[in-house]
Amino acid sequence: MIETERLILRPWQEQDAEDLYTYASNPEVGPPAGWPPHTSVDNSREIIKNVLSKPETYAVCLKDGTPIGSIGLHLNGSTDMTDRDDECELGYWIGKPYWGQGLIPEASRALMRYAFEELGMRAVWCGYYDGNEKSRKVQTKLGFVYQHKTEGLEVRLMNEIRTGHCNLMTKERWQKVELFRKQKNTLDTFRERNAITQAQYDKSLGDLRNLMEMHGVE
Repeated sequence: MIETERLILRPWQEQDAEDLYTYASNPEVGPPAGWPPHTSVDNSREIIKNVLSKPETYAVCLKDGTPIGSIGLHLNGSTDMTDRDDECELGYWIGKPYWGQGLIPEASRALMRYAFEELGMRAVWCGYYDGNEKSRKVQTKLGFVYQHKTEGLEVRLMNEIRTGHCNLMTKERWQKVELFRKQKNTLDTFRERNAITQAQYDKSLGDLRNLMEMHGVE
């Protein structure tokens, strides 16, 4: 189990099927990511058994344990993006009522930390299909670096051919991104406590943003 400020990441359980169906049945959730909407609670239960039970796959849960999405690391042998044992692919989705709240970036940061610090990964890949702007923005916010696009990808579950885009986060870049994020949080805390003036905050934040821009970090 992995815990963040607002979330708990834990293995999926068969009793989660009703909650899974509630969010995965929405046609705005799965198809942009390459999988069809769930058709029933039983369908969701089978997907928990056969898909979401894979290693390093987690239910994204509120603090009360209610699943609202899914996130996971696809290790070597379960991803087309890399054939290295020390690289993996990040995948995620969240129910529509929770869009725009920063929950998937929060969960992703926790899982990337786990990948780099606990699993010994040197890089994490992440991708999105043409038109999936929400996923693209998440990856940009996390600091992933665009690598390439691939046309003519077969999306078997949707019986479609799409264009895919690949992004990469190396361990070295992740360390920089995390350092910048912590510095920004520290500045925010100082300002909230009136430990620095607004003018000092604005100058420090401007300097930090200039440094982040030099390193290609948003």
